[in-house]
Amino acid sequence: MTAPLNRRSLLGLGASLGLTVNFFGTQAFAASEGELSRKKLVIVICRGGMDGLSVSPPVGDANYAALRGSIALQRDQMRMLDDTFGLHPDLKAVHALTQKGQARIAPAIASPDRARSHFEAQDVLETGSAKVYGAETGWLNRTLEALAPVRPIEGLSVGTTAPLILRGKVQAASWSPGKGVDETARLPMLLQDLYRSDPLLGPAFARGLETEAMAEAAMAGQARAAMAPAMAAGGQNRGGVETARKLGSTLGGFMTQAGGPQIAAVSLDGFDTHANQPGQIATRLVNMDAVLDGLHTGLGAEWKNTVVLVVTEFGRTARVNGTGGTDHGTASTGLILGGALKPGGIVGDWPGLADKALFENRDVAPTLDMRALFKGVLADHMGVDRALLDKTVFPDSADIRAVTGLV
Repeated sequence: MTAPLNRRSLLGLGASLGLTVNFFGTQAFAASEGELSRKKLVIVICRGGMDGLSVSPPVGDANYAALRGSIALQRDQMRMLDDTFGLHPDLKAVHALTQKGQARIAPAIASPDRARSHFEAQDVLETGSAKVYGAETGWLNRTLEALAPVRPIEGLSVGTTAPLILRGKVQAASWSPGKGVDETARLPMLLQDLYRSDPLLGPAFARGLETEAMAEAAMAGQARAAMAPAMAAGGQNRGGVETARKLGSTLGGFMTQAGGPQIAAVSLDGFDTHANQPGQIATRLVNMDAVLDGLHTGLGAEWKNTVVLVVTEFGRTARVNGTGGTDHGTASTGLILGGALKPGGIVGDWPGLADKALFENRDVAPTLDMRALFKGVLADHMGVDRALLDKTVFPDSADIRAVTGLV
């Protein structure tokens, strides 16, 4: 018999991974098992602008190799999905799930934002609004609010701070790294939250952080270059991979407990690859793969009731830059995984990489609005009313048709 998940057991599980668990409100995980369905949804946000052309290289596209130059991957390196798309060689667990019909890609997905600013794009991604600073709460929190009258369920955020996507009227729990975490890393996010509604200071602060991040990436380029060959060859830190896998499996354990969270949001950092991208992206993807593998394992039999969406605020330029990296772009690749997923091919359309097909002659052109994917999964998998999706969860989005039939 599975023991119910309560504060003590959650704290114990968190301590086993060296994590701190914070509760927002006194009723977290208080609902009885009989009031809850078994459906589960996990949103993984890869912060920094994950390069979709590295996640799922379109090696069958005639223009791919020329655009990518020195960072292009070859077909024999890929874990091929079809004649056009492969998966990055370090996405081993994801590829295994594709072979079972339990993982698919959306190779040209984007939020409505086109500014290529991390902070603006993350705001739009997490609020579900069509415009920057168009909402004060996160769309996952509004999902919990929409479900509350008929089926109250619990939410959990995983990361150093509770992300905007799960902030709002409904109380949620937050699970964050404990010892060993540089607390100063939280400061930019906290300051951004403080000033995000200020019409003058909000944009100015965001632009300042953008500039600082790009400068740090440029200055660190030479150091990364020395590390890149070993990383590209699979020399990632095994301790980091095992920690990532443990994080995923522990989250899965939380979600299988009676009264545990059915909705979770996970933040993964470090995808801003302006220079020496191959080694950096390999490290990030091998750790992301480990998180997903751990989640799959930790959920056990409940994997069949689960959908996982992996998204990022924007993609990166189609062309390699002069430092062996890529710059802020538009469309990226999303991953859709889970035992509840129906087998199938790519989700959305592939625009191709011909010059005339690129967005503003530089980026993968978006063919799928992220909100369409989110709305389809929330309707078909979590049972959210479609009218509420159009008006409340994703305000003024009635013209964005949900992607249905994935589950």
